[in-house]
Parts: sequence; structure tokens; C-alpha cells
Amino acid sequence: MSTFTELHLDERILEALEAEGYQTPTPVQAETIPALMDGRDVMGIAQTGTGKTAAFALPILHHLATERPASGRPIRALMLTPTRELAAQIGERLRVYGRHLPLYSTVIFGGVGQSPQVKALRRGVDLLVATPGRLLDLHNQGHVDLGDIQHFVLDEADRMLDMGFSKDVERILRLMPKRRQNLMFSATMPKAIGTLANEMLYQPVSVDISPEAPTTDRIEQYVSFVRKGDKRELLIDLLEGQMVSCGIVFTRTKHGANRLAKQLEKVGIPADSIHGDKSQTARTRALNRFRNGEVFILVATDIASRGIDVEDITHVFNFDLPNEPEVYIHRIGRTARAGREGLAYAFCDETESGYLVGIQRLLGHEIEVLEDQPYHFEKARPKPGQKPGRVKGSPVGGPSRRGTGRGRDMRRYNRGGQKRNEQQQRNNNSNRGRNNNRSRPGQRSDQPNRPSGGRPPQSNRHRGKQQGRSNASNRRPSNRSNRRQSRRDDRS
Repeated sequence: MSTFTELHLDERILEALEAEGYQTPTPVQAETIPALMDGRDVMGIAQTGTGKTAAFALPILHHLATERPASGRPIRALMLTPTRELAAQIGERLRVYGRHLPLYSTVIFGGVGQSPQVKALRRGVDLLVATPGRLLDLHNQGHVDLGDIQHFVLDEADRMLDMGFSKDVERILRLMPKRRQNLMFSATMPKAIGTLANEMLYQPVSVDISPEAPTTDRIEQYVSFVRKGDKRELLIDLLEGQMVSCGIVFTRTKHGANRLAKQLEKVGIPADSIHGDKSQTARTRALNRFRNGEVFILVATDIASRGIDVEDITHVFNFDLPNEPEVYIHRIGRTARAGREGLAYAFCDETESGYLVGIQRLLGHEIEVLEDQPYHFEKARPKPGQKPGRVKGSPVGGPSRRGTGRGRDMRRYNRGGQKRNEQQQRNNNSNRGRNNNRSRPGQRSDQPNRPSGGRPPQSNRHRGKQQGRSNASNRRPSNRSNRRQSRRDDRS
């Protein structure tokens, strides 16, 4: 398919595409748009940067523009995304593609006040882009009604489940009519995605765009074997030597992203970070600084990076190797967009060699080793015949610390803790028994014991006062006593 005209889209949509310079559909657009125009469900495997937003937005806009809307302008299309940045990005594309259409859309997500979002919903919208949490919050408050949904898009489904939104997605599915058009896009296809697709989609058209084809052929990839503690210095050397103008550095943890960005700033490299713990205002500010060139390095976690839409990224640095090989493909796909070329560097320490094995197996070839760097550490190279996956003793909660987690380590910790608690309880019980047979100081042998912490008998209180007076001379005088004595001396 050579032009968008052949897709039989509404003329007003074609006019907007022409103004944006769209000429030839991408492979995912050429396969997805005709199926959605025919009313079919679609299961798409495609990564960010392949044009999938237009692939589902254009046919949905076409359907809504040519159908007669119901009175009151109910929500007729819902697009669900895992992150705020991705939701904002889709909302912006909808406004661009539908600029000549009599349709209204809005975006709702958490991290910001809900009042403007509620006002937009009250005015009526045809298309709603949302994250699961805020969508359910506003539904529970009575601001969102999904009873008229005709088109439903679940974007970045794999990340949606990774972030723990599976229950929310199931609940949202139950809130919509059963008869609707469904589309699911995912960068990877784990078993959980297949299960969800079987429940959500009806005889779907399968669109599978291999992640390697549109990206890795135009990306020079290098791997550096390095000690964990030398990664920062290696990154600084590469950033200064390569003269990077626009690059993303991927870390495994939010704390690591914050710390690394601050360390780069200290050595004079303009950098900022973006991750899930930052407020929406802070994340938007960081993205704007990156797009405007105020900072040329953005340190990001995988989940937060899903909404980054910058086409002129020249370098990608895998400061920490990802646990899943598919995530590596998604990371380096941030560069070499729109026919450009890019560079991707991977830092592999001795605990990440198994991850590198899995990545190279997915790529189908070994990544070129960058040995002429001052921090080369040969022991980090994968052993012959090494299996993919986490190396024993490697970090799971972050690159510099190992947490107990929820698996085997936690069970072992709980068993040991339980034994210690049981022994401590036995000791406490035995001590309590001995203490019950022992009189307290100042107590007669014929006086019964009372639980500690209660109010002592009157006689004991009186005895305590008498004892306190008799021992007053042995106590250190208080400041109040000193002040009283000073006033007496002044009067005398």
C-alpha cells in the first residue's frame, strides 16, 4: 500500500495527514487500518516508534466522524494506556489527526488535580484517553460512564500487566458493553497477554511487526564489560568522547535514575531523570527540557520511558541490562527513527552476563565488544555455554543492593525470623514466671503482685515520696533549684 488515500479514510482526516507530512503508511498502519475499518478486532505486536498510534487512531476517528452521535455526547471510544506520558502523547495525536472533525477528546490520568478533567467530561467527549487508576477513580465518583463504548484500545498491554493493572483492566472490561470493537497492542507477547487477548478479542486479525526489522538494522550496537562500580565513570567517558547531543540512559531502579542524573550534573553534563515516583509536573518539565535541548541526557526507567516521543535521539545507553531481552529491543528502538541511524551501548557487569546471553539469543548474533575502554573487565564476559537469565547473586531490586524480595529469600528469612521469635517468646515466658514469684522493691512479702504499668497503691506512692525526700541530697539539683537559689542570693 503506497498512500493513505488507498485506506479510504475520511477526507478531513486525509487533509490533516497531508498537513503533517504523512505520505506512506508504515507496515503496522498498512495492516491494522484496513482491519479496523472493516470492524474487526486486532491483536498487534509492535513496539513504540512503528506508527501504531496512528494505526488505531485514524480508523476510530473515521468511524466516529461518519456515525451519528447519540444525544448528550457520550464516550464512544476508550483508549487505555499504562503511563501518563503515553496518554498525553495519544491525546495530542488525536487532536492533530482530528483537527477538522466535529469530535471532542480529553485525557485523564493521575498525578494532577481532577477538576479540569471532570469539567471536560461534563461537557461531553467522544474519545477518552485514560490510565486505569484515574479512570476507575472518576467512575467511582460518577463522572465517567462507559456504557456507550463502541471502540476500545488497550495500548502497551505488556507494561500494563507488568505495572500490576491486570485487576483494573478486568474491571474496566466489565464496565463496557460486550458488543464493541477491541484492539490490543503489545511490544511483547508473554503468556499473560495471550490469556487476556483470548478473553477480550473476538476472532482478531493478527498484526505482528518484528521488533528487529524497523530498528536494529540501523543501529550500531556495542557492549562493554565493566565492574559495577565503574559504570558511572565509563558512561561519563562515553558521553564526553561521543559528543552526544540527545541520548537516553536506562537504569533498573527509580533511585538509580535520580542518583545518576545528579552525578552527571555534578560533572557538568546537563541531565534530568524521569520515573514513576515523580509527579506529573516534574515529569512533564523533564521531558520538555529534554525536547527543548536544555538537557541532552535523560535518565529513565523502562516504564516511565514508554511515553517519550522524541525522534532525534542519537544514543541509547543501557546502564543496567534489562531482565527481559525484549525490553532491550524496545530500549534501543528509541533511536534510529524516521530512517535515521543510531548508537546503542550496553554495560554488562559480572552479575548481568546471563541477561546479555538472552539478549544476543533474541538478536540472533553477538553484540560487538568495546574493549578499548579503560574500565574493561574480562570476568564480566559470559562463559561459554552459559544459559540466559539472572546470575546467582546478582541484584533483583537494583544494581547496588539486594533485597529480600517475595520469593525464596523471603521464605528463608521468615523461617529464621520465626525461630528467633519463638525462642524469644519462650525466654519471655520463663522470665515472667520467675518475676511473678519475686517481690518488687519496697513491697511486703504478703502483698500480691500487680501488673507492671498500673497505678501503684497509695502506700507505695507515699513511701516513694518519703524515699524521694530522704534521697534529695544525693540528686543533682535541677535548673529550677539553681534559679531559686540565685534569686535568694540577689535578695540577700
